[in-house]
Amino acid sequence: MLFKIDNRQKSGNPHIKILYPGAAMGLADTGLATIGRIDQAALPAGSFIAMHPHVNDEILSYFRSGKVKHTDSAGFSEHITPSRLMLMKAGRSFFHEEKILDDSDLLEGLQIFIRPRHKDLTPEVQFHELATVHSDNDWRMLAAPTDDAPLQLRSETWIYDTRIKSEKTIELPALPKEKLTLLLYVFQGEVLVNDSIALTKGESLFIKEEESLSIQSAQAELVLFVTDEKSAFFDGGMYSGNQS
Repeated sequence: MLFKIDNRQKSGNPHIKILYPGAAMGLADTGLATIGRIDQAALPAGSFIAMHPHVNDEILSYFRSGKVKHTDSAGFSEHITPSRLMLMKAGRSFFHEEKILDDSDLLEGLQIFIRPRHKDLTPEVQFHELATVHSDNDWRMLAAPTDDAPLQLRSETWIYDTRIKSEKTIELPALPKEKLTLLLYVFQGEVLVNDSIALTKGESLFIKEEESLSIQSAQAELVLFVTDEKSAFFDGGMYSGNQS
């Protein structure tokens, strides 16, 4: 099954476009199993997001341009850049603020809200330095529910990225187990899936029970979300939870 989600099904404002994947598909749950919400941001240098709470959200900051100073209630004061990812696991309570530095470019990136397996887990923050900003024509795992993943999620969720270059065609990565549900998100560029489904920046494709898939592009940046719909997850998070 393939279902295209276009940009008309997003909410937000000119700076932050919000995707609730379940709501976009007409489901009763605004999220898609463990995938609660995806924000695509474009914020100018000097922007400031004041200290605010998260409860039972796990938030991956995936920025492709710009530089952010992150400060939080756990005592971290760190920079997040296109090569340095951050995963905030809010658990029972967590506060943070973000300032886009004046000497940086326009901030463009995703804030990805994942649902934890259980509510009120211990808060935790993780950082990961990428070897390269982009992974060209090859899927790269960013986060997973295993100890050997670059960032460790606390639910049955896997996140990958890639940049397609030079008129390449790629397939989906090898997945950790069978009967998983996927959401292919176009961060930049345009792709053609199975020679028939065109997706452009900000659009996504729900994928379920597909044995093979071809993704063709001259150049595009993609993020792939993978979830086990039958696994345990808490859908009452402040931002990741069911908003209906």
